[in-house]
Amino acid sequence: MKLPETFRAAFVIARRDFTATVFRKTFFLFLLGPLFPLLIGVGMFGIGAQVDRNAKPPPVAVISSQQDFELLSAAREQLAPAADPLPMVELRHVIPEADLAAQKDELLSSADEPVMAVLDGGLTAPHLTGTVTSKDRTARHIRLYIDEARRMAAGPPLKAVKVQITQSKKMAGPQAARRVQTGRSGQALLFVLTILLAGMVLSQLIEEKSSKVIEVLAAAVPVDAIFLGKLFAMLATSLTGIAVWTVAGAFAIDSFKAGGVSSLTAPAVGWPAFIALIFVYFSMSYLLIGATFLGIGAHASTAREVQILSMPVTMGQLVLFGFASLAVGQPYSTVGIAAAVFPLSSPFAMIARAAEQPALWPHLLALIWQGLWVALILKMASAVFRRSVLKSGKSRRRWWQRKAA
Repeated sequence: MKLPETFRAAFVIARRDFTATVFRKTFFLFLLGPLFPLLIGVGMFGIGAQVDRNAKPPPVAVISSQQDFELLSAAREQLAPAADPLPMVELRHVIPEADLAAQKDELLSSADEPVMAVLDGGLTAPHLTGTVTSKDRTARHIRLYIDEARRMAAGPPLKAVKVQITQSKKMAGPQAARRVQTGRSGQALLFVLTILLAGMVLSQLIEEKSSKVIEVLAAAVPVDAIFLGKLFAMLATSLTGIAVWTVAGAFAIDSFKAGGVSSLTAPAVGWPAFIALIFVYFSMSYLLIGATFLGIGAHASTAREVQILSMPVTMGQLVLFGFASLAVGQPYSTVGIAAAVFPLSSPFAMIARAAEQPALWPHLLALIWQGLWVALILKMASAVFRRSVLKSGKSRRRWWQRKAA
């Protein structure tokens, strides 16, 4: 059968499966099903936010003499035991250069060695520059360091000095750190939706195998068209459910004024492109995992066999999610590139990259690459199905065995 006819047959199969799934009373129960996992996810997000709050923030760059920096470091060590549960702001010494303004701009905009702020002026005229205010944690810690360092300095007691604060928008460090949180949130959402919805295509295939419907379909249209149609029908069903959950979530956020999403930093590609990429990468992740599940369904005949065979795939998804999580914050490292290239982890790695890097062309390449792997896995799954269920396909015997027969 030619390619256009295959697509036409796949569309007929997809329309049949989509209608049979969505226009059922049980689909309403399907829409209610994720409420409990979502509640658990909200709790896990709160735990993750607490972990991020306890995480070590970028240091403050101190442009000063070695003597002043040693006094500030000693003051930090002196104050550390009496600090609150959050870690004290760390300091990093930078040797002063001739052009102080250019040096501060370079430090604040550097993504390789991000800093929270820049402190200059020594202990007599301290000046803190960055995305800080006089009441936030960084400014309070710096004032404590300076007061303690002046107290520890040799000589007569000095009068209290006020720290001058200048807010700057040239902050790659804190913004990059907050975009990491946005990337991790996008990864978690993608993973939860994929692992929650990808199993539907497997259960439907097993149901039709047990009732011999799949064999009737295979007699009318190619197996490739059946698998393609079923996969896209379940994808359309999943996107329908996601659309309903998105509308319900928007109403809930508007009603309760939840601050979890609003607290996230805008991704590098912008919110509209990031949300669109979440839907696109969910589709690719669903197609990749769904095609794998179809290959599993070719070997399974009962629900028990499905559970046995799908368990390694589920555990593999967890491993792939952890692998992609290692790439967050370091998209150009070996791990980051490997996670983006490996097809099953590529959607998770690329959605995190969208939160951290503004370029859009890598996403086009990634989607083409993932689409090629979807086609390859579907081809392999249909070949396995023909051999194991329909008992058709090319013979595996060698040429001398066929000649002898």
